[in-house]
Amino acid sequence: MDYSAADVKRLREQTGAGMLDCKNALVEAPDYEAAVEILRVKGAKDVTKRAERTAAQGLVTSALDGNTKGVLLEVNCETDFVAKTELFQQVAADIAKAALDADAADRLAVLGLEVRPGQTAQELIEEAGASLKEKVEVGRFARFEGGFVTSYLHKSDPGLPPTLGVLVQLDPGSADVAQDIAHQVAAMRPRYVTREDVPADVIEQERRIAEQMTREEGKPEAAIGKIVDGRVNAFLKDVVLIEQASVRDQKKPVKKLLDEHGARVLAVARFQIGQAG
Repeated sequence: MDYSAADVKRLREQTGAGMLDCKNALVEAPDYEAAVEILRVKGAKDVTKRAERTAAQGLVTSALDGNTKGVLLEVNCETDFVAKTELFQQVAADIAKAALDADAADRLAVLGLEVRPGQTAQELIEEAGASLKEKVEVGRFARFEGGFVTSYLHKSDPGLPPTLGVLVQLDPGSADVAQDIAHQVAAMRPRYVTREDVPADVIEQERRIAEQMTREEGKPEAAIGKIVDGRVNAFLKDVVLIEQASVRDQKKPVKKLLDEHGARVLAVARFQIGQAG
């Protein structure tokens, strides 16, 4: 069929398809409605193909309500080319803001939120994926409320959006202390806040490994218990936030810096694109 620029614009707005796909559909179809159908069929096929692909790139973003509550959100795509597009970044920002405003409890709640009039986060993600021709999905999500909440976002490349994000919750807290803790979490990747947070089975596993290593090294039987305790403690100092050496002052553990300010860490979240933690 013959078509105008207005037809292309209308078709793009209605289907979310790219300009070239719209033009091709209008050329192939006998009328406008048939062009819509062609794109819907093509879109359904594309969605199936995209669902089978891996979304290993993306960004991490945050949204804060002052310093009383905040959310941290990971949104994934397939390539950094898409990650740096304005469309992808705006979709992520809009979802984060909606999650903050609605006090969303978890990722599933986020997907069901109305982000734009008549459009849920899941629908917005699907529309973005169709327009960008890539698999786009909401990844990890965290929300903290109460005490002093702040976030830190880090860019691994100045030409790309942040790929590492941290959300921290202190009580009480201040901007300086909270940022120090956020930088600590970003750099040192603690798995737990305190030693009490470490599951018993994790400690027992480390103890078994330490004992096996010590025996294989031929250490005297009388010294094995002390050596094992030392190795388990070294493990805990590596994975427990408040026992780590501060990145700001290597001579002090994080706990001492917190004590100096009368602060306590309630919770932390750390998301990094391409990594589990």
